[in-house]
Amino acid sequence: MNKKRAKIVLVGMVALLALLVYTSAVGIGKTGTGAAKNIILGLDLSGGVSITYQAKGEETPSEEDMKDTVYKLQQRVTGYSTEAQVYQEGSNRINIEIPGVSDANAILEELGKPGSLEFRLTDGTVVLTGNQVANAEARAQQDNMGNREYVVQLELTKEGKEAFAKATAENIGKPIEIVYDNQVISDPTVNEAIPDGTAIITGMASAEEAQNLASSIRIGSLSLELEEIRSNVVGAQLGEDAIRTSLIAGAIGIALVIIFMILVYALPGVVAGFSLLIYVGLTLVSLNAFDLTLTLPGIAGIILTIGMAVDANVIIYARIREEIAAGKSVKTAIKTGFQKALSAILDGNITTLIAAFVLNLMGTGSVKGFAQTLALGIVLSMITALVISRLIVTALYELGFKDAKYYGRAKETRVINFIGKKNLFFAISVVLILVGPVSMGINSAAGKGALNLSMDFKGGTSTSVIFNEDLSIGQLDSDVKPIIRKVTGDAEIQTQKVAGSNEVFIKTRVLTLDEREELSKALQDAYHIDKKAINFETISSTVSNEMRQDAFTAVIIAALCMLVYIWFRFKDIRFAGSAVIALLHDVLVVFACYALVRISIGNTFIACMLTIVGYSINATIVIFDRIRENLKLMSKASLAEIVNTSVTQTLTRSVYTSLTTFITIAVLYVLGVATIKEFALPMIVGIVAGGYSSVCITGALWYVMKSHAKKTR
Repeated sequence: MNKKRAKIVLVGMVALLALLVYTSAVGIGKTGTGAAKNIILGLDLSGGVSITYQAKGEETPSEEDMKDTVYKLQQRVTGYSTEAQVYQEGSNRINIEIPGVSDANAILEELGKPGSLEFRLTDGTVVLTGNQVANAEARAQQDNMGNREYVVQLELTKEGKEAFAKATAENIGKPIEIVYDNQVISDPTVNEAIPDGTAIITGMASAEEAQNLASSIRIGSLSLELEEIRSNVVGAQLGEDAIRTSLIAGAIGIALVIIFMILVYALPGVVAGFSLLIYVGLTLVSLNAFDLTLTLPGIAGIILTIGMAVDANVIIYARIREEIAAGKSVKTAIKTGFQKALSAILDGNITTLIAAFVLNLMGTGSVKGFAQTLALGIVLSMITALVISRLIVTALYELGFKDAKYYGRAKETRVINFIGKKNLFFAISVVLILVGPVSMGINSAAGKGALNLSMDFKGGTSTSVIFNEDLSIGQLDSDVKPIIRKVTGDAEIQTQKVAGSNEVFIKTRVLTLDEREELSKALQDAYHIDKKAINFETISSTVSNEMRQDAFTAVIIAALCMLVYIWFRFKDIRFAGSAVIALLHDVLVVFACYALVRISIGNTFIACMLTIVGYSINATIVIFDRIRENLKLMSKASLAEIVNTSVTQTLTRSVYTSLTTFITIAVLYVLGVATIKEFALPMIVGIVAGGYSSVCITGALWYVMKSHAKKTR
């Protein structure tokens, strides 16, 4: 790169940052495309549509049918938003809340009106029932003449596959009527036998017709027949303070990280800060471009990735300093530093990306939303570190910043004997992990429950209150919530305003009859409202048993996939085994924090644990990459010497990365509201645990496994 090209690069980078800032702040065009204000926000930040369905019939539906219907509806509404919530209300009602939407009628039209569904022959014989249809999707394809046509693709269950194969084989050339709520909505003709459980319905005049048919089939395959009894546009669950303080915390966190990087790494620190700003801009624009739903935990997660995005820069600049200390020229050190850091950055990020892919593929609800945000952060952080940072550093060198003083020189440090202290480290870890089950046992014996499960996991009470005036979100936070908290003795309270009315929904833990009476009287006295304006309903958890099982299965498979990748890349199963054990260690330490401090376990718990998994494995890979390198460079040294040297060489990186991530989350904890604190505190514990395990546990575990294998042979 010559000087002219270097100037073009720097001007281009400044222009890119300016464009990202302008796009995030204002947007492009009349519609403001790309503006941060257009990012889809979750129910907790902006509200959305709330629809309540009731099971048809005089008899109360079974608990099994209600749970099955809730789960199927959850799968359906994920298409609108990964953060949509579906939960049972009372004994025969199901409530759906979809964020980022303001037109309830549009959702009802797209989702379909719940009713019975049957596939019948013209003589009235039922071929399939709705519960034998797994899914229905509208698609566009080309016909035999190459023309575009709109179709509906059906996926049948195992039982449906067998029944449909027999019916289609016996009725080729005849129509099969699709009967929805006792009305024929389509009567496609059977062209051939369909044995594989996948059918295509053709003949749609438009994409809209295909969408309507698919919606009717999907909603009609529920276990119960449902009817809509109310639909409302509801406000945000959390107050304006939550958003404001989170954004302030994010800005302060970014500023502190940039200052830290400049103080530690001089000129490369300035580059890292500039790259970080570009990373934030790209993240905001990408959230908009990919229609990802942003929730309060999502904001916290993004603030966390800001700290993690610095990690790649820390690895690179530490390598550059090592090369300069080894006598290389600055130009060679820059080139070699990026090259040597590449494997650690790629392996760490690809491992986490694999986990994100599996979680997105198999997870539901907030797990899927978390996976999408995580994947986005990983890709953008690699781009900014490996491409943007490299271009800027190289350009600055060509423009005259060629002296080693601008980059620093790695100081020679005494090798620390980590292996000699491995038994102490293992003992500390065992004690930290045991805090969890011990705390659970004590809490359970005291009658408080082993864990503090939130409404997301154990359900609660929804209180509908029609006030005499239109209360603002600020008034609900400052005036109404303290009244509720005095009755419940619990900080977990969600309030939602119904747009265009004075009605407010208040969600709390399950209230006893006496507590309901006490709360009703307190609200009547404070706001002079009629008793009839206050109604209570028991609601189920928003995280169903099926969703928990999906999340658990997804995490297990993700861990196995990471294990296989590490095994493949490092050619040693012991690297993979010790990495997964360390990952489990960090998760259990964070779990112990939840049990000891009695932090509420809800949707943020899932997000927190998944974040720790990604953070932990990334930190471990860096040390393993150095051990792999030193196994070749120090072939005559003992295993203990190799591990001690490798951990010592990467110690600065481990400390700095943990510190920058810690700073962002600590600011969030100090400034955040109660809900944010419940997310930030275990994250802080996880960051400390991840830093500790990567330095003190992973290398020692690999050493023990490797030494044992040698003795066995």
